[in-house]
Amino acid sequence: MLGKILIVLFISMVPLIELRGAIPVAVGMDLGLPEWLVLITAIIGNIIPVPIIYFFARKVLTWGSERKWKPFKKFCDFCLKKGEKGGKKLLEKTGNYGTYFALFLFVAIPIPGTGAWTGTLAASILNLDFKKTMISIIAGIITAGLIMLAVSLGLFKVLFGG
Repeated sequence: MLGKILIVLFISMVPLIELRGAIPVAVGMDLGLPEWLVLITAIIGNIIPVPIIYFFARKVLTWGSERKWKPFKKFCDFCLKKGEKGGKKLLEKTGNYGTYFALFLFVAIPIPGTGAWTGTLAASILNLDFKKTMISIIAGIITAGLIMLAVSLGLFKVLFGG
């Protein structure tokens, strides 16, 4: 059982996949874990990288933008510029508290390109308040997890007559 829990936990920690992939995998593979355990494990796995991303992403990108290896430097420069530009637009449109609600929605709505990794990276680049960022991101992760569990259970029930 521990091995199955670790599968869900580690898939939830992977960028771009996160719990949006871990929950359907756990339900689709019928790992034999209770749905509540899949949900909690996926949420925990998705939360684990958030503080690390918040505190180190900007530093790594800044460090990378100072490197001489052009592909890496270009990638880091692109991420920093894109994050700062997008972040400034978001701040102008939403104000201080609207920003955190927008961050919550960005993480909560399970569509490609959104999620805790991307949302936390944006918050890091914008130098948003850590505590408010964590609250917004965690609330978004929980919401996305509930949505993905409901969709996964419904979809697999329809497809496989569960």
